[in-house]
Amino acid sequence: MSNSESPSDRNFSIFSNWSASKTDSDFRQLVGRGVLSRTEIARECQFAKSVLAQNPRVKEALRVLEDGLRDRGVLPPIALVDSDSTDNNQMPVLSQRKRHSTDTDPDRRLLEIENASLKAENDLLKQRLSKYESLHTALLLTGRVPR
Repeated sequence: MSNSESPSDRNFSIFSNWSASKTDSDFRQLVGRGVLSRTEIARECQFAKSVLAQNPRVKEALRVLEDGLRDRGVLPPIALVDSDSTDNNQMPVLSQRKRHSTDTDPDRRLLEIENASLKAENDLLKQRLSKYESLHTALLLTGRVPR
């Protein structure tokens, strides 16, 4: 680092080089809750996560990067609830429902397994019942249906 280069300039340079070296496929792996993972970016750039929120040049470059990724379809489109939310360093609210990963939510995984099991059992019972529907129809036509 030269004497004239401040830590702010150095961090912006690191971020710029990092973002230029990534492909759309690389960015897709960093998506979480509709935005790029700040934690992963900070880890890969080897600076504090606070740099992404406090350094105005890095913050603006990240916003421009995410907007460009949204335009290319890498990130999902967002709808901001109110314009102050981005000024307070809060995450923008997604217009689509949060997607749950079955790997990270064990309760959801168990419920999905139970749901699949119940659907299979339901299909089996419907199949068994269909065997008796023709018999029921014949009894109904002849007037022999027990009451």
